[in-house]
Amino acid sequence: MEISAAGRLEVRITTADVGKRVSVRSLIEHEAPGEKFTDTVGVLTSWDNGVLLITRKSGESVRIAESALVAGKTVPAAPARRRGPAASYEELARVAARAWRPVESERLGEWELRAASGFTRRANSVLPLGAPDAPLDEALDAVRRWYGERGLPAYIQTATGAEGTQELLCAELERRGWVREVTAELWVGPLASIADRGDPAGVVLSRQADEGWLAQYQRKGVSEVALRVLESGPSVWFATVPGESAQAPPAAIGRCVVDGRWAGFAAVEVDPALRRRGLGTAVMAALARQALDEGASAAWLQVEADNAAARALYAGMGFAAHHAYHHYRAPEGAAAAGNRSS
Repeated sequence: MEISAAGRLEVRITTADVGKRVSVRSLIEHEAPGEKFTDTVGVLTSWDNGVLLITRKSGESVRIAESALVAGKTVPAAPARRRGPAASYEELARVAARAWRPVESERLGEWELRAASGFTRRANSVLPLGAPDAPLDEALDAVRRWYGERGLPAYIQTATGAEGTQELLCAELERRGWVREVTAELWVGPLASIADRGDPAGVVLSRQADEGWLAQYQRKGVSEVALRVLESGPSVWFATVPGESAQAPPAAIGRCVVDGRWAGFAAVEVDPALRRRGLGTAVMAALARQALDEGASAAWLQVEADNAAARALYAGMGFAAHHAYHHYRAPEGAAAAGNRSS
């Protein structure tokens, strides 16, 4: 917190700091015994009518009454990374998008509208890397029309928690009644250490997802459109650990997309009856070795915020969270118009 020469805490932020990362201390309205203050760090996304809205790295929005402020200051846009490969949000967002391509897309300025018959939100949502080519409300109307013409709900994928992410857009969407349905995180880590962790001897690699791989894939009933998404990307590999018999489904599977220095891991799944035998680690090791052979040096993957087991596994492999991402769904019917800001 900012402390004056006289030793007093000071509020050194104003409404002009909207859009910047800040650290504030405020009074707790109903404090516990011995607790009077709370600290909040995040992006100041609005300061209206005596209320500050601060968006934390996780995407959580915190409202603080101006009258409760005790101290505040602006802080660097993103904290220094302690481990893992350095990367900007935009670089990772583009790499992740290339690894999971829709079957149809259209540009709206610097927004990309993506559709794949509803197979996953990532392939059926807007990726807003920059500004649309119209005022926000007009752009959102265009988004709703585009997805409506395809019989799909309108989603926008946003991110928080790193330099260049979209805290301000998140706040504007929430102000207009868009609902955040899913939050996950993108993690990054060194590739070489993954390749050394498991024994890939029993892992079979293929350029295509065969019937066995699809039989173990968590999303059942994969359509032709889903296969096009799964097999999209610069250099796609599917890993399979065969089952105990020719008729048995695979013991474990995984997917990796190699794109320049990056290797993106997904769909690492193990038969529930065969877990805790290192099969998932072996799958990732085999895919990592292939990616190293193609010149990659860094790894990324996506993990949902409430998947404690996966988070512990990936942390042990040297991965760390880079940023959070969210999918916002458009409000139903005419509700959108009523929630627009003037």
